[in-house]
Amino acid sequence: MAVQVVGCSLMTSDLTPHQAKSVGIGGWVVSFLPGRTLTTEQATAALQAAEAVAAVNALACQVGLTALETVGLATQESPWGEPDRHDGLRRFWRRGRLER
Repeated sequence: MAVQVVGCSLMTSDLTPHQAKSVGIGGWVVSFLPGRTLTTEQATAALQAAEAVAAVNALACQVGLTALETVGLATQESPWGEPDRHDGLRRFWRRGRLER
């Protein structure tokens, strides 16, 4: 679910235990970024990143890895290179089906 603002002073999410708290004059502090004061947009982005980590963690568990291992391995260049293009069009898997 999306990041929610509670009473103009707290940002929460149901996907992560991390939160952001208002410190006044448009400033926010995020639980996993202590010592930094962020804008509203930055705090929202930080919580969305925490949500993305929670999603990666759930997927990583399915293949027996941690979220950090998954991100580290997935950011490496593929040893197989780019897929061959047989018909001049690049194909993508989306929502369980092949699209051109």
